[in-house]
Amino acid sequence: MKKAIIPLILTAIAVAAIFAWIFIGPATSFTENRKHLYINTGEASKTSVIESIEKDDLVKHPGAFEWLASRLNLWTRLRPGKYEIKKGASLLSIVRMLRNNQQSPVNLVINKIRTTQDLAHVISKNFEADSLSVISYINNADSLQQLGVDENTLMTLVIPNTYTMFWTTKTGRIFQRLKTERENFWKKNDRLTKAESMGFTPAQVYTIASIVEEETNKQDEKGNVASVYINRYKKGMPLGADPTIKFALKDFGLKRIYEKHLQVSSPYNTYKNRGLPPGPICTPSSKTIDAVLNAPETDYLFFVAKSDFSGYHTFTTTYAQHLQRAKEYQKALDELILRKQQNAKATM
Repeated sequence: MKKAIIPLILTAIAVAAIFAWIFIGPATSFTENRKHLYINTGEASKTSVIESIEKDDLVKHPGAFEWLASRLNLWTRLRPGKYEIKKGASLLSIVRMLRNNQQSPVNLVINKIRTTQDLAHVISKNFEADSLSVISYINNADSLQQLGVDENTLMTLVIPNTYTMFWTTKTGRIFQRLKTERENFWKKNDRLTKAESMGFTPAQVYTIASIVEEETNKQDEKGNVASVYINRYKKGMPLGADPTIKFALKDFGLKRIYEKHLQVSSPYNTYKNRGLPPGPICTPSSKTIDAVLNAPETDYLFFVAKSDFSGYHTFTTTYAQHLQRAKEYQKALDELILRKQQNAKATM
């Protein structure tokens, strides 16, 4: 009798070990460190999840996953979202993660972007919403009214940073988050007070900063660049900012601005129109915004790239001085181009 029971016990132990290995042991079938399971809104169902798991080859035993998920009542608690499955995860841990709606956070990283189309692309790349739906939201007058902006000032909501949310976050909630972060940004470090003392609204400071952002990469001269545009604005002069012409033309690859470019009919043409453009031409960094808010008081009205090609600029107060510095730069540029051409011929 005892001899007959022993094989049964051993068999039961073996079966239990197999079950334990299937459900508690490593169950993933991919070689990457992690993969993601996306469950779209309106598709949080057993069928769609099983199809995704099989299509993306996420687990070794989809049938075992389905059996365990049913036993643990996953299908009645399943929610849309982006779920991270790490290499080596067990079926039990995966089912529990889905059942407990433990979504993988999404980091929306915004650096310098120029247009609302660029913003829509960045959002759709990180969230469930596609570009068309984001653009539709952006172009909706009611949406803009709720955010307190218009089509030109929408980008002033965006302070370049990293924003952590969930993949299923709706477009409206994303923009409300940007608005809240924008408001918090301006409340810090006396930024609102500084803008008011300069006679500008936060949106106007942001717009000036966007031009400065496009003019120079040198943080230590951004204040002087800002002072030039502030001085021109206060004197009633056209800003004459080349980056606004690129924005008006939507040609951001232009290396030089010629007279023909200055004829573009656009409210962003700061050669033809006085005052500030109706909105920013890019999303400036917080450091650039602060450079504008802390811009030194100068008499500068002009600046031109230095002839040493260091990336820095020479600042002047009169147009005659500016022309002289511009000629020096042009001469150095012509000589550089000539040397490159001669070197190219020598290597042929």
